[in-house]
Amino acid sequence: MVKTVARERRRLGSPPPGGISATDPNPFGWGPFVVLFVVGMVDRIEANLMSGVLPLIQAEWGFSDTAAGSIPTAAALAAALVALPAGYLADRYSRTRIIGIVVLCWALATLGSGLAAGFAVFYLMRVLLAAAENIDNPAVGSLLADFYPAATRMQVYGWTRMTTYLGGVGTLLGGVIGQAFGWRAAFLLMAIPGALTAILVWRLREPQRGQIDKIMATAAVVPQQAPPPGALEPPQAGPPEADPAPTPGATVKPPFWPQVRQVLAIRTLILVALGVMILTLGLGGIYFWLPSLMVRVFGMTTGVASSISGGVTIVGVLAGTVLGSHLGKRVHGRVKGGRLLIGGAGITIGSTLLGVALLMSSPVALVILVLLAVTISSTAIPTCTACIADVVVARSRGVGFAVLQFLLTIGVAFGPLIVGLTSDATGSLLMAMYALIVPMILGGLVVLSSRGSYEREAARVLDDARDS
Repeated sequence: MVKTVARERRRLGSPPPGGISATDPNPFGWGPFVVLFVVGMVDRIEANLMSGVLPLIQAEWGFSDTAAGSIPTAAALAAALVALPAGYLADRYSRTRIIGIVVLCWALATLGSGLAAGFAVFYLMRVLLAAAENIDNPAVGSLLADFYPAATRMQVYGWTRMTTYLGGVGTLLGGVIGQAFGWRAAFLLMAIPGALTAILVWRLREPQRGQIDKIMATAAVVPQQAPPPGALEPPQAGPPEADPAPTPGATVKPPFWPQVRQVLAIRTLILVALGVMILTLGLGGIYFWLPSLMVRVFGMTTGVASSISGGVTIVGVLAGTVLGSHLGKRVHGRVKGGRLLIGGAGITIGSTLLGVALLMSSPVALVILVLLAVTISSTAIPTCTACIADVVVARSRGVGFAVLQFLLTIGVAFGPLIVGLTSDATGSLLMAMYALIVPMILGGLVVLSSRGSYEREAARVLDDARDS
């Protein structure tokens, strides 16, 4: 019996033996965060390999820019179809098991992309991969809120959600490996880390839903005071079990569509998700085609263009996430909707700067300004995502993050296609990119407009947790 308990405590994501304290910002350790960060990285690398090897694939099969742009569009539309059902599953079943199965499916679809004998099969594999990738996002968002309290959420959400915008890693790897060994090698090699990640996440323990919120809410009403010497410590929450069966009086989740309607009534969630969706529309279209722009305008090789584009994206997203986390922590609680102020302003300013970058006739100036634009825009990653977790109750966070992912997927769907269609129609890939700059700026303004409802809806979540 003792050995069984010891093994459970050593399991990845297990709570501390003495229970969870309301003042502990990291009760489960950093292990769950690391696992879910790896999941996000593998997701984005596999999804963005095609951008890095696109010139090589087009050279072999000879399809147009419109056909190329339609691949991420079709893939994203397929992903959008599964987003809300994925949230429903995440609110009712083991989230760690859902993610483990999905990651294994990614690996198989990536392997199939590398083995595709023709364009039609390759197209199908990319669509299947995108659909599978979207199933895990609501589960990841829900898990993080049950592993980490509000004091830590901006950091963990920032770094895990940051992977959504680190497609540059996949672009870089795809370009370098494709240039050296052929485009198929890039997909075949990435199937290996995908399978290993599936094994890792299968070992992650499922936390109890809403326990962290309840501890936070109770502590907010009755401030914890240090006991006098010799006094007994106040009771702490014991180690949670993984989603125990409902008991009489427990909160019952509503049916699917009523639950979706409840989530859609959260104003902050909808405005932030819409703003980030518009940003993603622009970034998805511009960064998908950026390596091809460098090849066509500046005469770079595929490997060099993909490495520069991917490297700029990686550095900018990392720097922006760190900066956003720092600034958001400083203004949170001091300025009304302060984190959304940082995120919305970052999107607006960064998008404007990106438009200026595309005007540059020098590749050096282009790269420097794109790096600054990515950095400033990425301050929205930790700030906006943490705010979404704050305004959705624990029992519906799967659906809440599914709504976010659905809208993000719609943005991803049409960005590359809009650029591809406009490029074929005008004969200018550069001009086609400008069609997305104004919507990106508007996205930042939409996020700024959500500040008025954030504090009220975040307080409502704590009240719900306290009463449950």
